[in-house]
Amino acid sequence: METSAHLKFFGGVGSVTGANFMLESADGKTKILVDCGMEQGSKFANDENRLPFKYNPSEIAFLLVTHAHIDHVGRIPKLVHDGFNGKILSTPATRMISKPLLEDALQIHEEESRRDGVLPFYNSGDIEKAMSLWSDINYHKDTVLDGGFSVYAKDAGHILGSAMYEITFSFGSDGKKKKIVFTGDLGNSPSPLLRDTEKITDADYLVMESVYGDRNHEKTEEKRDRLEAVIKNTIAAKGTLLIPTFSVEKTQVLLSEINFLVDTKRIPTVPVYLDSPLAIKVTAIYKEESSDFNDAAKAEIAKGDDIFNFPRLKFTGEHRDSELIANMPGPKIILAGSGMSTGGRILRHEKRYLPDPKNTILFVGYQAAGSLGRMIEEGGKIVKIQGEEIVVRAKVENITGYSSHKDSDHLVEFVSDTAATLKKVFVVMGEPKSALFLVQRLRDDLGVNAFHPEEGDDVALDV
Repeated sequence: METSAHLKFFGGVGSVTGANFMLESADGKTKILVDCGMEQGSKFANDENRLPFKYNPSEIAFLLVTHAHIDHVGRIPKLVHDGFNGKILSTPATRMISKPLLEDALQIHEEESRRDGVLPFYNSGDIEKAMSLWSDINYHKDTVLDGGFSVYAKDAGHILGSAMYEITFSFGSDGKKKKIVFTGDLGNSPSPLLRDTEKITDADYLVMESVYGDRNHEKTEEKRDRLEAVIKNTIAAKGTLLIPTFSVEKTQVLLSEINFLVDTKRIPTVPVYLDSPLAIKVTAIYKEESSDFNDAAKAEIAKGDDIFNFPRLKFTGEHRDSELIANMPGPKIILAGSGMSTGGRILRHEKRYLPDPKNTILFVGYQAAGSLGRMIEEGGKIVKIQGEEIVVRAKVENITGYSSHKDSDHLVEFVSDTAATLKKVFVVMGEPKSALFLVQRLRDDLGVNAFHPEEGDDVALDV
């Protein structure tokens, strides 16, 4: 059989984080990366991120970025530092969000590097150069790349600007064409803010995520009811509700949900602190790019509702304002990053509030294996935060319905739309248990050729 391209796996396999895939022409002349993310776990930037890339960055012609989460963009500055000088392509919103995200990540990375007595593996100049190489591609427009490849972006519905990339490639004298789709992360549609994930119907190959490949979420109304109950119970105890939150999407969804609960008088108004300079910047971008919202969210905005604002909400961008939160008696709600408690202001709040049984910590996003958030979520009674042992007496709650990822049933449903055309499905970006469970479901339920690749695998895409 003729080989039209090679698909190589350099990250995002065997773990949720560190997405990094390569599509290479059969002659090896055109190399396209999809995502270049950080591995995350016990600390913000794991030591694995320091290792050299297993390819030559200077040989990469294009980097396609599916969305602006650090596990998909975090090693882009290192890629540039190590010699990449190609083109970076993404939707406009992804480009806009990535810059403050990478700048914030560098601050945390520099703090960790000083603490560990090592040099950072990239610097601010690398971020600036990356942004100079970055161009926009819009949804639903073909973009011609090199080597017979072209790319078409569809809305993944995961976070603002998130995209799935349909890459079409041809080879041989008869110009046969095949299509491989990289899903990035797939949104938990319907979302309070974003449009639904678009359908894929004619893929030959699919590289798909599996974060929740082995479990399902609560339904939409159930998750809102649970959020209401957690807030009310914390207020009744005169405690503090602590929510470690991701600055992109999770924060904006929670603000819009709390806004709804306040507007409809389902919860009393109490002080709510958005204690994250990055989340504040990203929320401003969400407001600016609201044309990418779904019709219901746009209708609320058109009626004059600032869906990210409500009485007694305070943005504490300055460090001094953040420190003053501790002086305010409960009840109160604090949203702070990072979402997996691997760095940022959430750590100071966890040290202060976790030992008190009146308080509650609420997880609304995926907690990677080895992260502090995962340890707390799984019931750890004593955790180490910034070198101190902290006793966990606060209530620990989890609402998976606010995940920005599709659950198991909806991942299978997504694949079913293109099952008839698929030659192979590569299940990635999930812990092994989750990925392997989804592989089996796809085989059993849809009869598709699904498997879980390993890091370093090189698969010939034969036509």
